[in-house]
Amino acid sequence: MIDPLWKHDTVLLPEAVSALNIQSAGVYVDGTYGRGGHSALILEYLGVNGRLIVIDKDPVAIEHARQRYADDPRVHVWHGSFRDFPEALIDAGINEKIQGILLDLGVSSPQLDDAERGFSFMREGLLDMRMDTSRGESAAQWLNQADEAAIVDVLWRYGEERFSRQIAKEIVRVRTQNPLQTTTQLADLIASVIRKREPGKNPATRSFQAIRIKVNQELDDVEACLQQTLEYLAPEGRLVVISFHSLEDRIVKHFFRDVSSPPRLPKGLPVMPTFFQPPMQLVGKAQRASDAEVSGNVRSRSAIMRVGERTA
Repeated sequence: MIDPLWKHDTVLLPEAVSALNIQSAGVYVDGTYGRGGHSALILEYLGVNGRLIVIDKDPVAIEHARQRYADDPRVHVWHGSFRDFPEALIDAGINEKIQGILLDLGVSSPQLDDAERGFSFMREGLLDMRMDTSRGESAAQWLNQADEAAIVDVLWRYGEERFSRQIAKEIVRVRTQNPLQTTTQLADLIASVIRKREPGKNPATRSFQAIRIKVNQELDDVEACLQQTLEYLAPEGRLVVISFHSLEDRIVKHFFRDVSSPPRLPKGLPVMPTFFQPPMQLVGKAQRASDAEVSGNVRSRSAIMRVGERTA
C-alpha cells in the first residue's frame, strides 16, 4: 500500500510538463519518477493511445509506481537508470521514435528525509547513499576502501570542496581504528576538519553531494542519456531536463549548446550551407522556479530547467 506520508513537492511541475508539448497519442519517458508528480500530470494530457514509460533506480519509487498504475495500460514501469531508457522502450514494446523525455535530476524529498537511506547529514543513519539499494557499493564501503588520492579527487571534482585533501586524510586516519558507518559520524568528521564555514551552509554539504554523485554515477548517467536522446526522439520531440547543481547543469547546458549550433569551421573554409540544420533547437531560455514556488519549497531554489526540440 502506498504510504500517505510520503510527501514530495515536485519542482517546476506545470512548467516541465507544458514544455513537453504533449501529444495525446504520443510516447513519453519520465526517466526519474521519484514520487510521480510529473508522471501524474503527463497522464492527464495523454489519451487512451498514449504511452508513458516510467523509470527510476530507486526500488521504493518503482514499487510506488507499480501500485499506483497497476490498472493503467498506458503506463509501463521499469527499474533501472534513465541512461538505459532504450532498454525500457524495448521492454515496453516501443519500436518507433518517441515524443518526449523528461529528466528531473534532483534527489526526492522522501529519499532525503529517510534516515535509513543515508543521504542527509542532518539525520543519523547508515552511510548508504545508493539510489538503487539492490546493487552497487554503498558510500561506507567506498569510503572505507578507497585510497586517499581517490577520495580527494571525488570531493574536489564532484563537490568542489576546498578542504578535500584535509578531509580525505582524516577519513583515512579515522577508518583504521573505527570504520565509517553512519551519516553523523562522517558529518562530524568533516566539521572537525573545516574551520572556516560558508555562511548558511553545513560544512558537510559539499562532501555529501560529491560522495552521492560518485556512488550513483550520476554525472556519467546524465552524459550517457543525453547522447542517446537524438537517436530516439521524433521530429518535434522534446527533451526537458531539470538540474539542481552546477555540475549537472554544466553538462546539460553544453549538450544543448552543441546540438543546437552549427559546427565550428576553421578560418578560411567556406561558410556552412544555408540549408544546414542542427539536430536540435532550443526552446525558450533556461527557467528557474518562481519566487512563489521557492517560498513554499526551499529545495526548488537551485533548480534550473532547459528544453530542446528535435529538428526534422
